[in-house]
Amino acid sequence: MPTLLVVDDEPAIQHAFQRAFRGGDIALRAAGTAAEAVAEVERDRPDVVVLDVRLPDASGLDTFHRILRKPDARIPVILVTGHGTSDLAIEAMKEGAFEYLLKPLELAQLREVIDRAVRSSRLMRTPAAMPEVEPAPSAGDLLVGRCAAMQEVYKAVGRVARQDVTVLILGASGTGKELVARAVYQHSDRADRPFLAINCGAIPGNLIESELFGHEKGAFTGADRRRIGKFEQANGGTVFLDEVGELPPLAQVKLLRVLQERQFERVGGNELVRADVRVIAATNADLEQMVENGRFRKDLYFRLNVFNIRLPPLCDRGEDIALLLDHYVRRFGKELNRPVREIAPEAMAILLAYPWPGNVRELQSVIKQALLHTRGTTLLADFLPAQVKSRPQVAPGEGPTNGAAGAFDWDEFVASRIAAGSEELYAETLERMERELLVRVLRHTGGNQLQAAKILGITRGSLRSKIRALGISISREVWSDDDHGDS
Repeated sequence: MPTLLVVDDEPAIQHAFQRAFRGGDIALRAAGTAAEAVAEVERDRPDVVVLDVRLPDASGLDTFHRILRKPDARIPVILVTGHGTSDLAIEAMKEGAFEYLLKPLELAQLREVIDRAVRSSRLMRTPAAMPEVEPAPSAGDLLVGRCAAMQEVYKAVGRVARQDVTVLILGASGTGKELVARAVYQHSDRADRPFLAINCGAIPGNLIESELFGHEKGAFTGADRRRIGKFEQANGGTVFLDEVGELPPLAQVKLLRVLQERQFERVGGNELVRADVRVIAATNADLEQMVENGRFRKDLYFRLNVFNIRLPPLCDRGEDIALLLDHYVRRFGKELNRPVREIAPEAMAILLAYPWPGNVRELQSVIKQALLHTRGTTLLADFLPAQVKSRPQVAPGEGPTNGAAGAFDWDEFVASRIAAGSEELYAETLERMERELLVRVLRHTGGNQLQAAKILGITRGSLRSKIRALGISISREVWSDDDHGDS
């Protein structure tokens, strides 16, 4: 359970935190002075610190600096000020503080900021290990897999981690791009500095520039004070830009400048801000195609694509699926207090035959659902989710070609993804639609990629990239890995 240290000399504030987090999934600790706070950090490092900037025995940023001088300087610190000025908090954010809040505190905002800080702390501290090339930790997240494609991923992480260059991670939704980004960070020379992750697709386009680069007071409606962006906060550390293809044009221009010159301006400002930050980016989009369509800057693509790591879809990983099933049954069984020791042969057969369109993320969801229904020490087929058990199987090349009789069932696909707990249905549906289109066009051309690219209106290079990313095989017949279970 993550721990939250609240440092404030006002009993009312401490009581408010006790009420807000009573019986929750965060363990609360308290300190009323700077000396007590430093002692608490030395005794047992908390996951997050909420720190009042005015304490009886300390002034200004002294406590903040003392906390970050302790053995681990990566603790997310949320500063709280109630004295009408946020200058001290802003200065602290320039030096790496996570966020600052104004008193009186609003519970909804407080919870949201603390949740983000806990997640950031976990990303920095929880090992993202590659057990094929290093000892597996007793606790942490593992990059599980022995197939040739995953071995190449491990080698790529090892080659680039300590090289201070930009990394672009490519792969379909749910393949583990964030885990690979963490592995690169944790094996880098910046591992003792902040790691901040931003999902570019989850932030509205009109706010993403402020989130990344900050803004000045009065820069736009609602900008009532200066905000320090993620690049300024993470100075000396690493910024992970997930779904980088979703960046709007103006943010792309500013990101290009950061990569080229390591400097930028806050929104509404003209002061140049220096940023010594390593960028790791990830996307499930075809950036080459987006460049051709004018939706992504070519110069930015070249700056991001200094070194790329491509993650294979789960359906291309062969025997890794059984390894992943075994790993997550043991891991989630322990987390959910389900003493499951094995997967019954019938259940294993169903799981191995399933095409896993949602990749590793879907596999994790399916195992969790099954374990929650399991009684005893064996995971039986009866406990598997309905969308997995009911998936019909066909041999490669026998999937649908055209016509209503063999048409792909979109209603069933959407319903099954919702039932599996998908949080990226839009991206998964676009990926599925693209796969269906390419398979049909390639069948029409008899596998002739030049002719297919002409019909599709894309370059042959882009088509080849899509064929690899979408798991489409071309021999005497054209078929997708998903044909195993979509007819």
